[in-house]
Amino acid sequence: MTDSLQKSIFEHEKIGFDANSIKQSLSNCLTYSVGKDTITATDRDRFFAAAYLVRNRLIDRWMETMRSYYINDVKRIYYFSLEFLMGRTLMNSVHNLGFDQQFREALNELGINLDSVREIEPDAALGNGGLGRLAACFLDSMATLDLPGYGYGIRYEYGMFAQRIEDGRQVEHPDNWLRYGNPWEFPRPEVLYQVKFHGRAVQYPDEQGVAHYHWIDTDDVMAMAFDTPIPGYGTHTVNNMRLWSAKATRDFELRYFNEGNYVKAVEDKNDSENLSKVLYPDDTTTMGRELRLKQQYFFVCASLHDILYRYNKYQSNFDALPDKVAIQLNDTHPAIAIPELMRVLVDLHHLDWEKAWDITTRTFAYTNHTLMPEALETWTVALFESVLPRHLQIIYEINRRFLKDVMHRYPGDTGILRRMSIIDESGEKRIRMAHLAIVGSHKVNGVAQIHTELMKQTIFSDFDVFFPGKIINITNGITPRRWLNQANRRLAELITSRIGSGWVKDLSQLKQLIPLVDDASFRKEFAAVKRADKERLVAMLKQKLNIDISPDSLFDVQIKRIHEYKRQLLNVLHVVTLYNRIRHNPNAEYVSRTVIFGGKAAPGYVKAKLIIKLINDIADIVNNDPQVSSYLKVVFMPNYDVSAAEEMIPAADLSEQISTAGTEASGTGNMKLALNGALTIGTLDGANIEIGGEVGENNIFIFGLTAAEVAKTKANGYQPWDFYHANPELRAVLDMIGSGFFSPDEPDRFKPIVDALLQHGDQYLLLADYASYIDCQRKVEAAYQDQEEWVRKAILNVANMSKFSSDRTIMQYASQIWDAKPVASRTMEASEIG
Repeated sequence: MTDSLQKSIFEHEKIGFDANSIKQSLSNCLTYSVGKDTITATDRDRFFAAAYLVRNRLIDRWMETMRSYYINDVKRIYYFSLEFLMGRTLMNSVHNLGFDQQFREALNELGINLDSVREIEPDAALGNGGLGRLAACFLDSMATLDLPGYGYGIRYEYGMFAQRIEDGRQVEHPDNWLRYGNPWEFPRPEVLYQVKFHGRAVQYPDEQGVAHYHWIDTDDVMAMAFDTPIPGYGTHTVNNMRLWSAKATRDFELRYFNEGNYVKAVEDKNDSENLSKVLYPDDTTTMGRELRLKQQYFFVCASLHDILYRYNKYQSNFDALPDKVAIQLNDTHPAIAIPELMRVLVDLHHLDWEKAWDITTRTFAYTNHTLMPEALETWTVALFESVLPRHLQIIYEINRRFLKDVMHRYPGDTGILRRMSIIDESGEKRIRMAHLAIVGSHKVNGVAQIHTELMKQTIFSDFDVFFPGKIINITNGITPRRWLNQANRRLAELITSRIGSGWVKDLSQLKQLIPLVDDASFRKEFAAVKRADKERLVAMLKQKLNIDISPDSLFDVQIKRIHEYKRQLLNVLHVVTLYNRIRHNPNAEYVSRTVIFGGKAAPGYVKAKLIIKLINDIADIVNNDPQVSSYLKVVFMPNYDVSAAEEMIPAADLSEQISTAGTEASGTGNMKLALNGALTIGTLDGANIEIGGEVGENNIFIFGLTAAEVAKTKANGYQPWDFYHANPELRAVLDMIGSGFFSPDEPDRFKPIVDALLQHGDQYLLLADYASYIDCQRKVEAAYQDQEEWVRKAILNVANMSKFSSDRTIMQYASQIWDAKPVASRTMEASEIG
């Protein structure tokens, strides 16, 4: 090969976005990166070649972006999250880089089936649910808005688990998503930080007699960085997600190898590296709880040291840290970062406490994601003392100083001291991580208007009074790039054909669709898109589950983590109610309905797993009853993940958002479904309220008690038996479930579910909301029968979802919390970085 030809090829590798350049790049990547030719290549080889092709087009922009941050000495945003539910990367990157048409054209000309190649890519198993997907949306928006944002988390080798349904039950299998490698990540073996555990803290005086602390006799683990480029849409900005993988220290290995104890050396190496093996180890055991705490400290310790290394390249002291660094804590999981930064500033750099605390609190901000006291993370003091002894001392000192301020404000009020203390002393002493996060941050935000107001009125009311203005609302959002432009190409292309493509980056432009509600041709095209999406899902369900469903039926979809407060069980009660009505009056007219569930239950969550079994047992009866199955089908989609969501959401007609009012912080599934033209049935909970305010009360189905009514009902002594006796349909449904109608092989199988409702107080008020829910579902059926009007409502849902773009959310964070500005990238020589 001549030098000029080689130079030409490599130039195409860098900048070529036309079909010919893409074909040449694909051939080069297949040969030189994968090591295959066109004869021996498999679909997996072609996927890797395509991924390297796309990655190569990201690298120049990525490096240019990083250089621009250095040359401009910008304030950087660091998003700390234990989860990043990224989904597949190939087509997301292609769409964001803006060459999807050329990419498809090039692959077609080479005889490569893009759909086959795309399906090879596994979902990155770095998250479980809404928390992790929110983090992924935020990274997309930060890059799209040219904000200097970094994601920090853990590179889980196995993720949570792959869910299979065997005999109707959830069975967990390892989710080995890295089995064949990950073409999107760059290992950084040179970026390595020591993370300490256990040991003890010893005090020593300095030359002036000031007490300092050493953390000694520790067990050490190394954190190694893996970087993934995050491209923005319609911009040259490509940000970075840095994940940490645990590696054993050489000291561990050499000590035992030198002693001849090879087995012990290998055991210790495995124990060390377990830290990044699996997302959310089972915390029902002491060992599982310790591992989870270690995971949290592991990633924040490495991340903070990495941040400070970057900061110290240009700064001689820590005075400017809050002006150059903003750290957002995504829930309480990373809250241990607060005492860790204090440890670094006070113990390692010998700043006085007051100055270190001022720097720390101005650097951190905290996002709360739950209103339920039982879901707020706490750790026993005993576990902290064992795993992080120096941090326990620092937390006690933070608490001592904080409570002194509280006491000065409220002298003699021991009740408020007890409520606001970071240490809960009501039983076994526990550290309240949410309290630590609030005290140690300059801003705290809720994620929906009702959520934030309830935070201020209930669980954190004392803090809201003590820190006026600290708790603010920033309603969650979703990225339209992933959840419409990529997931629903038919609808995206229809919208673009009428209003242009500007909506992809500015979702407010969707409001231009409102006048098109009166355009009969647009309504017809919109309905055709929904029909095609439903037919695609029908084909997928036939292939995966061998179930036949009609695309003419109403697709009633509830896809989210399986949890009692999300009330999949209320949906089940409605299904059985419909089943009974059809059986008892088979000649009446019914709206054909397909009820689709998807979601995982935590491995140790027995009740949630039993609900999954109940759904599948009911499906087995309903779907095989010839008298009923033409009107009603029930489907449980196994292993619900981002890729499954991209198939299911565009096809949905009805979006089930039915949590007990006051329990769902926000929800983002409700936004994704509405953005794709599904109508919401839901309670006045989370972001449902704001969605209703945007789309109009005539275009959403609201039922049930409000949060205030829920609180009042409980305060007045809620009696679920009253509802059971007063409602014959409800009584029949519960009796069927409890007596074994759906489980004849084991009649008592679902008795615990019924007992939880009737004998143990119905914690989430399903029976109180049952009649309202059933009545609301009748309204849904009446509306669905008028297809012209239903399509109008669906279009208005899509057109009025601009508020729920994660771009708007991130702009609010940037202006109200981070004080960060967009940065335009420019090319710069590597030598300038220093």
